[in-house]
Amino acid sequence: MTAFRIRDAARLLSVSDDTVRRWIDGGQLAARRDESGRRIVDGVDLAAHLTRASGGPDDPLERSSSARNRFVGIVTAVTSDTVMSQVEMQCGPHRVVSLMSTEAVRELGLEVGSLATAIVKATTVIVETPRSSDGAR
Repeated sequence: MTAFRIRDAARLLSVSDDTVRRWIDGGQLAARRDESGRRIVDGVDLAAHLTRASGGPDDPLERSSSARNRFVGIVTAVTSDTVMSQVEMQCGPHRVVSLMSTEAVRELGLEVGSLATAIVKATTVIVETPRSSDGAR
């Protein structure tokens, strides 16, 4: 089972080490001691915490959709030419970049500071894992 040191769990949760320690001490996040006596968080417990805490901003669109990957954020940059545009958004800790027609940018009223939802529907999602220290996967 994968386990994370406090500092690594904090980085994945986008909080400070002290916040993770407070959550552990308060019973909001489970932890155990490794063979060296350091507190670690099991990956399963970290995933459960992330799932419980994933309530970001509400999606301003109130409609049904088959797309499940919805990221609410703020437009941070729009680069346009006569035909195509690149729209950058900051959705929590994630930067999302979309290429669309300049006509769509105008119709949607997208400009820096606009609230928008990036919806991702893909048939291919690539997942990578870090190599272990012995070079094996």
